[in-house]
Amino acid sequence: MALTPEQAAEIDRLRTETHATLRPTVPALEDLLFHPLPALDHGFVRVVDYMGDDGAIVQAARVSYGRGTKRVSEDRGLINYLIRHRHTTPFEMCEIKFHVKLPIFVARQWIRHRTANVNEYSARYSILDNEFYLPAPEHLAAQSDTNRQGRGAVLEGDEAQRVLDLLREDATRNYGHYLEMLNEGAEGKPADPARSGLARELARMNLTLNLYTQWYWKIDLHNLMHFVSLRADAHAQYEIRAYADVLLHVLERWVPITASACREHIVGGTRLSATGLKVVRRLIKGERVSQADSGLQPREWRELAALLGIDPA
Repeated sequence: MALTPEQAAEIDRLRTETHATLRPTVPALEDLLFHPLPALDHGFVRVVDYMGDDGAIVQAARVSYGRGTKRVSEDRGLINYLIRHRHTTPFEMCEIKFHVKLPIFVARQWIRHRTANVNEYSARYSILDNEFYLPAPEHLAAQSDTNRQGRGAVLEGDEAQRVLDLLREDATRNYGHYLEMLNEGAEGKPADPARSGLARELARMNLTLNLYTQWYWKIDLHNLMHFVSLRADAHAQYEIRAYADVLLHVLERWVPITASACREHIVGGTRLSATGLKVVRRLIKGERVSQADSGLQPREWRELAALLGIDPA
């Protein structure tokens, strides 16, 4: 993980400033504020601002109860109830803003979550840093034989080294060509005064997808939990899962009651189809059920069997 001198100076300045406020704050999250939390080899996640806490969710949920209505549950029970029954609006009252540094190919997955506000580093305006992602050996795997968007066996020996060499060589060569097309020298002066550099918006187009980009990403709590539920899942691509794990850590510091409920009902829970629920009821009664008489398609049957820890045969 690398910060520019300007970013490090900004963090030092922000960490020494304090602001008086009447709004609720979360001490555990305040401790993380502005600090870069490492992800992958050069990436990070920083919390730069937030609004709300567990209490804000309860407050929003109870506003419809009316004046003088008796509290019928504790905050923890209410938050678990809201998540369990998918009452999402109270969670949308809390928001958080991150500064994220991530490889471009991870960013292209991440941006599919269209329920956030994003402002990305502009390579039309600024020159990208020479930082690119290289997988650790344990994450360098072959294409899966059973999953078109997944990984299979880990590469080893000369084969793994050859792939790493190609990734490093391509990224280094293309970045060198990028600088050459820009005609960029020291202190912003042309490397070759006799020629003009190519426009930055064009020079960037040959860069590899493992180069790092940065953005500010603001999202509400409901949609953050949705992001984490998909991207922290064991079936998610490792590289985006590394960031989702950091976000889950932040979630636990920010709204611990909600984070616990999220782990219980969203990350660690599951949803069944109506037919899948019928199969579970039959199994509880002691019936023997096979895929052929379950009413489920083979893939859903295998998923249910894995979930329940039974033999799918």
